[in-house]
Amino acid sequence: MVYLTLFICFIASIILTPLVKKLAFKIGATDQPNQRKVHQKIMPRLGGLAIFLSFMIGVIILQPENIYAMSILAGAVIIVLTGVLDDMIELSAKVKLLGQIIAALLVVVWGGAQVEFINLPFGGHIEFGFMSIPLTIVWIVGVTNAINLIDGLDGLAAGVSSIALITIAGMAVIMGDTFVAVMAAILLVSTLGFLFYNFHPAKIFMGDTGALFLGYMISVLALLGFKNITVVSLIIPVIILGVPISDTFYAIIRRFLNKQPLSAPDKSHLHHCLLRMGYSHKQTVLIIYAIAAMFGLAALIFSQATVWGSLIFVAALLLAIQFFVESIGLIGTEHRPLMKIMKTKRNNS
Repeated sequence: MVYLTLFICFIASIILTPLVKKLAFKIGATDQPNQRKVHQKIMPRLGGLAIFLSFMIGVIILQPENIYAMSILAGAVIIVLTGVLDDMIELSAKVKLLGQIIAALLVVVWGGAQVEFINLPFGGHIEFGFMSIPLTIVWIVGVTNAINLIDGLDGLAAGVSSIALITIAGMAVIMGDTFVAVMAAILLVSTLGFLFYNFHPAKIFMGDTGALFLGYMISVLALLGFKNITVVSLIIPVIILGVPISDTFYAIIRRFLNKQPLSAPDKSHLHHCLLRMGYSHKQTVLIIYAIAAMFGLAALIFSQATVWGSLIFVAALLLAIQFFVESIGLIGTEHRPLMKIMKTKRNNS
C-alpha cells in the first residue's frame, strides 16, 4: 500500500503542477526578472502548492499515526498560506516571519515536539528547561529560511531538498521510525514530480509556497528523527542540511563583514559564486546536488562512528567546508584566513 501511495503522489504532482501553473498566471503569482534574478522572462511561481497538494493526498491515503501528526499538518497549512500570499502580493519580511513562527509554535507548543535535553558524549546531560521551546522554534524557522535562501536556480531547492529527504527517510528506516520515514518518502516523491517541470530550463518556480513548505517539513522531520539524544546525534540533521545551512551561515558572516543588514539581498550565494566561476546554470545545479549528496553520505557515516571518531570527522568536515568556501569566494575575495595561513607556511618552508 505504501509503494502504491508513493506512486500516486508522484503522478499527482506531475498532473497538478501544470494546473497550478495556470492558476499562478490567473492570480498574478508570477516572478518578474530583475538584476538579482537569473531568469529573463516572467515566470509563474506557486509551484509549491502542487507539492503540498500531492503530499496531502499521500497523507490522507496512508494516514500515518503519530502524536505530532495533527500539529505538523496544521503548521504546514499556515506555512503554505503564508507562501501563497507572498507569491501573490509579496508580503513583508516581518509578516513572513510571523507566519513561520506561528507554524513552529503549533508544532512545538501544541504538538510538544521540542528538544528538551541532550546527553553529553562523556557522561551527563544538559536540560534545556524553559529554553527548549525557543531553541526548537529557532531551528524550525532557521532551516525554513535556509531552504528559501538557496532557491535561486532552476531545480536547486527542489533537488537539494529531495537529497535531504532521501537521507532523512533512509536514516529513519535504520532507526525504525516509521512515521518520519513515511512522511519523508511522501514529500520526496511529491517534490520529484514537481522537479520534472522545475529543472533547468524551468517551466514553473516553487515560489515561497514551496521553499517555505519544504524547509518547514524538513526541519520538523529532522527534529523528530533526532530529538532528545546525544550531542553527536544532534549534529546529524545539521550535516544532512549542510548545503542550505552553510550557505545561510556564510551569508550572515558576509553581511556582517560588509556591514550590511542581515536581510540585505546579494548575489554572493553558493550558486552565484559557481556561476561566476564559469559553470553553466545546469552544471552549477548538478555540482550543488553532488555536494548535498556528499553531506548526506557524510551524515550516514557520522551516525555509525564512535564518539572520538565522530569528533575527528566533524573537525575534518568543517576544515573541508572552510577551504571550499574560501576557494570559491563565498565570503568574498578578501576574507580567506585558511588559505592565507597555508600560503604563509608554504612561503616559509
